[in-house]
Amino acid sequence: MFEQFARDTRRIVGYAMEEARGRGDKRLGTEHLLLGALHEPEPAAVLGITLDDAHKAASRLDAAALKAIGLETRNLKGVTMPTKGRKPPFSSGAKEVMANMVKQAMDQKSRQITTSNLLVALLDREEHDPVSALFEELKVDKTTVRARLR
Repeated sequence: MFEQFARDTRRIVGYAMEEARGRGDKRLGTEHLLLGALHEPEPAAVLGITLDDAHKAASRLDAAALKAIGLETRNLKGVTMPTKGRKPPFSSGAKEVMANMVKQAMDQKSRQITTSNLLVALLDREEHDPVSALFEELKVDKTTVRARLR
């Protein structure tokens, strides 16, 4: 499947792996795919957000989730332990995004899976998905982004 990915889309998946490892996460999730996409200028421009803004938003969401279970993050600064040398497995949501990308490319009769396919697949995620929470935190207007991708 990855051989069908456009060059920039392959880079994005690599960046997503770096993001997951750098955050100390055991799995590569949909939120990491979004963070990976923001390493490239085109997706950042289409979405109207920066990688730095997305990192800050992800940290706020993490802090809110920890607070919801009674943990304060004030004392946890710098505690994330990056994992080195291993490729994190894809979460079920990230696998679904990949499948959606392939389906889009097939429906379009395209030989390549593009960054646009990735962005649409991320935008299609349901409300409870981590990337949807990140889009909401970043105030991304999904309708506007979809129009830009056409």
